[in-house]
Amino acid sequence: AEVLDADAFSLFSERGIFDRETAGSFRHNILERGGSREPDELFRSFRGREPSIEPLIERSGFRKK
Repeated sequence: AEVLDADAFSLFSERGIFDRETAGSFRHNILERGGSREPDELFRSFRGREPSIEPLIERSGFRKK
C-alpha cells in the first residue's frame, strides 16, 4: 500500500499538486472505482504502468531525487 501511495503522489509532485488533469484521473481511476477492483489494477489505470518502489525509497530518505 505504501508503494502505491508514494508512487501515486509522485505524479502530483511532478505535475503540481493542484493539476486538474491529474486530480481528475485520480478521482476517476481510484476514488470512483473504490473496492470494485484490486488496488494494483486501479493504480495501473491511474499511472498507466506498474508501480515503482523508487518514490517510496526517496520519500523515506534513502535516496535523494
